Amino acid sequence: MLSLINAGPRGLNQLTEWAHGAPEHASVDLEPQNLQAPILRPPRNIICLGWNYSEHVKETQGKALIQKDLPKYPIVFTKDVSTVNGPYDSIPYDAEVSEKIDWEAELAVVIGRTAYKVNKEQALDYVFGYTVVNDISARDLQKRHGQFFLGKSLPGSCPMGPCIVTAAAINDVQALAIKSRVNGVIKQNDTTANQIFDVATVISVISNIMVLEPGTVIATGTPSGVGYVRKPPEYLRPGDVVECEIGNIGSIQNPIGD
Repeated sequence: MLSLINAGPRGLNQLTEWAHGAPEHASVDLEPQNLQAPILRPPRNIICLGWNYSEHVKETQGKALIQKDLPKYPIVFTKDVSTVNGPYDSIPYDAEVSEKIDWEAELAVVIGRTAYKVNKEQALDYVFGYTVVNDISARDLQKRHGQFFLGKSLPGSCPMGPCIVTAAAINDVQALAIKSRVNGVIKQNDTTANQIFDVATVISVISNIMVLEPGTVIATGTPSGVGYVRKPPEYLRPGDVVECEIGNIGSIQNPIGD
């Protein structure tokens, strides 16, 4: 996939022409258990946003991991590149490391060409496509270490997929339904229309500080409904199944391993 992304618009156009010329009966049998993450190893850590939905900010007020007010600027952190996991693969569970594993359904942006000092009006032109990620988070590690990185970087803690939908196929990236379920029960239910910083703003702000290379993945934040703010708090346990779904893209479904 990175080779296709690095080929730029010309490469994507050539692939599209080839696909349109294929026989109508041509198909590939894709069994869920055989699907891998669309980008197995991004060129850098996954860039993530914190507190990018107003209701999520509100639900965390008064909690240990606190954001008192709506942020004036995007809150940015990263997950280690080794966290990438398949759309249907098991998420490892190690109680000796963390017993407070939480879910976070997120829209992820895949950058298609080098972006540096991009203005908001042109930002979406640099997007190759969109995918779904679950920003699995170890809340006890976040609290213990007072930052995001370690609590966001457990092995397999970034399930991604089930595909990348090209930017041209998404009419309005700020009008996508986003949901998560645990064992079939809806936990998060929102829309990207409620992002505090829309996708174009996120790309512009980050690219005016650092270079975004092709294949860079940006997870744009999670809506309200995460586990640690619930009464009582809810955390994932071995045997649970967590699903994240975004309209017009698809869903990923991951069991929690032993």
